[in-house]
Amino acid sequence: MVEERRHQLQLVNREQLSVTGVSHVANYDDSEILLDTKMGALILKGEGLNIVHLDVEQGNLSVSGQITSLVYSNQDVRGGSGRRKAIWQRLLK
Repeated sequence: MVEERRHQLQLVNREQLSVTGVSHVANYDDSEILLDTKMGALILKGEGLNIVHLDVEQGNLSVSGQITSLVYSNQDVRGGSGRRKAIWQRLLK
């Protein structure tokens, strides 16, 4: 795999998630985190989600909480609100 496209997830007991290759966090609350990765948009869903560590420069994210879902899309979450809404509509069908 080409280093610049490197992206990795490590999930421990569905309670601790480490993600590499993160380029942008678009939105988050305690039940959902929407972010861009080197491999496309990623939506994390769960309960009591908390961003423990975020370093966009290095591309690292750590999340704690009860993780119930990880969903990828090839779309980028950056851009205007119309584009973001369209992504949400496609992902949440």
